[in-house]
Amino acid sequence: MLRQALQRFGQKLVCRFTLEQLVAEPSPARSLSTLDLVALGVDHTLGAGVYILAGEVANNQAGPSFLICFLVAGLTSLLAGLCYAKFGARVPHSGSAYLYSFLTIGELWAFITGWIIILSYVADTAMVVRTWNLAFDYLRENQMSQTLHESISPHASRVLTEYLDFFVVGLLLLFMELPALRISHSSLVSRVVTLVKLLVLSFVIVAGFIKGDLHNWKLTEEDYIKAGLNDTFGLGPLGSGGFVPFGFEGILRGAATCFYAFIGFDNIVTRVEEAQNPERSIPMGIMISLSICFLVYFGVSSALTLMFPYYKLQPGNTLPQAFLHIGWASAYYVLTFGFFCSLSARISSFMLPLNLVIYKMAQDGLLFPFFASMQTITYIRITATVIFGIIVAMMVFFFGLTDLLDFRSIGSLISHSLVALCVLIIRYEPERKNGGNEAQGQEENGPAAEKLTLRGLFFPDSRTPTPLSGRVVYVCSLLLVLLLTLLCLVLAQWPSLLSGDPAPITVVVLLLVLITGITGVIWRQPQSSTPLPFKVPVLPLLPLLSIFLNVYLMMQMATDIWARVGIWMLIGFGLYFGYGIQHTLVT
Repeated sequence: MLRQALQRFGQKLVCRFTLEQLVAEPSPARSLSTLDLVALGVDHTLGAGVYILAGEVANNQAGPSFLICFLVAGLTSLLAGLCYAKFGARVPHSGSAYLYSFLTIGELWAFITGWIIILSYVADTAMVVRTWNLAFDYLRENQMSQTLHESISPHASRVLTEYLDFFVVGLLLLFMELPALRISHSSLVSRVVTLVKLLVLSFVIVAGFIKGDLHNWKLTEEDYIKAGLNDTFGLGPLGSGGFVPFGFEGILRGAATCFYAFIGFDNIVTRVEEAQNPERSIPMGIMISLSICFLVYFGVSSALTLMFPYYKLQPGNTLPQAFLHIGWASAYYVLTFGFFCSLSARISSFMLPLNLVIYKMAQDGLLFPFFASMQTITYIRITATVIFGIIVAMMVFFFGLTDLLDFRSIGSLISHSLVALCVLIIRYEPERKNGGNEAQGQEENGPAAEKLTLRGLFFPDSRTPTPLSGRVVYVCSLLLVLLLTLLCLVLAQWPSLLSGDPAPITVVVLLLVLITGITGVIWRQPQSSTPLPFKVPVLPLLPLLSIFLNVYLMMQMATDIWARVGIWMLIGFGLYFGYGIQHTLVT
């Protein structure tokens, strides 16, 4: 009895949707071309990150090697983009990492994905509110904070004085959101906004190369002394000078933060049902938009670090501040005003994807049915917006800009890793129809020789995927994720590896041997022969490389950020095991 109960419980955790079980919804007009999808991807990706990351990364993490951080983050995003493109071309439904996880690896993983995506979107909204406040403050020459401080400091605590402006902006966000929940940007608006962003950033790049000084990439101790900073030379607040003042560790930490700048391309897969030719345009839209964003970020980071000594970059408003440094005051005000307008134009659309994820999870029974009526009942939609608006205000109050960046990056890195895992598994699965009953029937009626043997791991008898080979790949993939995580934990302590300590080196070698062996087992399993318009190349290596890079970047995050994410996940698990697992619609 206990064994059967545990077996049913385990099956419940990994039960999956099939495409036939997805709720049919009215299909919108297929009006988006490849160009529209590229504009959409660039519009959502080129956001606040390009304005604020230089101050957060170059100043105390990477220095001029800031541009290498973008290279690492861009490569990681490109690998994730290939995985998203595969699902975008395969699944004819508007989706996200939540849907792909539910279709491939089961209910529990889908809930984890959806729950972490909710955290990401809330943190994203909070970060934009805080950045919007910075833009407004700089535009008024920091008068907002000073006026509030002078007027209410006799009557309130110092904490309230410092953060009241954020609550004002949070309320403004809420009131801007309510009337705009059903407004979506047309393709024309998306093209125009994208073009304006590219023109402004192109101006920054050109100006940087005109006014830049290559010496800013090779600062020495003498430059610190001239600047009156000689007491801080050495590995410390300003690093050790040169192009990589904070060493390899600084580049990795900066790359983890810079990953935020590439978040947004996955919005393309939410428009699958509106694409004219999704099998072709979704992969091309993702790849082209990521490539454009990388080139822009690479150019802007190069221009900034050439114009400006990295230790003078200030968090929050780096692009306008750089033009003050070179004496272009008019460009400073234009860029600050453009920054403010760009954030204001997008601030009303940030809760739309959040509402969509919550709505999908409620439809599937993983969240309270109250949220399943968000799309049809106005007061429920408004109530949900108020709830999450309050959460956003609390995050703005309690967390700094870097913390919010890390929250958003961790959420996206986890969801990208799960999508890569889904790509790895789904290529080796047998076709599942009628809720998976056909695959189950094949297993029950299959030949007696369909048993797991050591020879069968490397030399399977069937040339097409079977339920057994699918389970082998599923288990091996999960083992690989565990081993790659352990490898990243060890590699995160790379100074001990360089010191020649035999213990960590032995562990690394052992983990690499196990990873190679298990990867070989997956490689030998039969792949699905179903013709698809787009397939991820170099399977299984590319998804595994994507997972490795994602996990390694996550290891660069601070311990306190992981503690807060852990608290959020504990709340989620309490909700899932207390409510979701009993009310899910998947059986």
